[in-house]
Amino acid sequence: MIAFKTLYQFIAENQADFPYAKGDLSRLLRDLALAGKIISREVNKAGITDILGEAGSENVQGESQKKLDIYANEQFMSTLLGSGDVCVIVSEENEEPVFLNDERSRDAKYIIAMDPLDGSSNIDVNSAVGTIFSIFRRQKDDAAPTLDEILQEGRNQVAAGYIIYGSSTMLVYTTGNGVNGFTLDPTIGEFCLSHPNMKIPEDGTIYSVNEGNYIYFPRGVKDYIKYCQVYDPNTKRPYNSRYAGSMIAEIHRSMLKGGIYMYPASWDHKEGKIRLMYECNPLAFIIEQANGKASTGKERILDMKPTGIHQRIPVMIGSKNMVEKAEELIRLAEEKERALNN
Repeated sequence: MIAFKTLYQFIAENQADFPYAKGDLSRLLRDLALAGKIISREVNKAGITDILGEAGSENVQGESQKKLDIYANEQFMSTLLGSGDVCVIVSEENEEPVFLNDERSRDAKYIIAMDPLDGSSNIDVNSAVGTIFSIFRRQKDDAAPTLDEILQEGRNQVAAGYIIYGSSTMLVYTTGNGVNGFTLDPTIGEFCLSHPNMKIPEDGTIYSVNEGNYIYFPRGVKDYIKYCQVYDPNTKRPYNSRYAGSMIAEIHRSMLKGGIYMYPASWDHKEGKIRLMYECNPLAFIIEQANGKASTGKERILDMKPTGIHQRIPVMIGSKNMVEKAEELIRLAEEKERALNN
């Protein structure tokens, strides 16, 4: 039985495990949790308030914004702007980084990249959505933050997490010392430790990919999907196909049950579609800390140097053995193609 422990108690007890433990990172995690509670409240009453549907605008990606997209972004921006612990915020909903130049934030050490509401198209059909966040520490202290400080490799993250708003609201995060999950108890308004030391199974029986795009996928990805579908009792195949249209929902299921989530490059999205800085990096950090693997199909996500704040990449993330099998089949397909062209 898990001893009752709130998120705030857990953070206080594990303060020494946090990088540069001076209290500011702890405060920042608490501020993110507070904003998450407010978003959870709005998500849970979305059907009875005027917060469903399109907002009539597009974000920088050219994607139609939902009313809750805008609300979530404003809520997190407001919370972080008032914290004094953040000097730069990168958001999916903002075209450019937001540099905080007020007196409280001038000496702040942290940079946050976030997707305030991932999977927001699911809101109108009452399916799971979530918030993703990534925290970096500034590399310099003697000058204003630069774009190069923002565009750090994912391996430099000091913390990352996600908040999933579903049948219950959960906050899952890591500071590089394992992964822990906290479930929001609405009766007391606190996140309580419910999933300590989370580990993703090395193998799984679920693959998540939009198979409607199958004809656009590279040969190696098609080969892996066929591999998942072929009967083999030794590897518990065929695997089950699940696709919710929300990266957070897919990743959270994989964390608990094992599996692989894929959004590969395709003919119409040759560079991939998932954003590196505020989707792939934080989720890759969490998955690796839980003994999983995160890859583009060819290279480790956390080793990639971002070229822009909204850069997109292909992604294969989840149970280690499943990701490695996908990488193997992609490599073999490319070797065959090169041999045919020579």
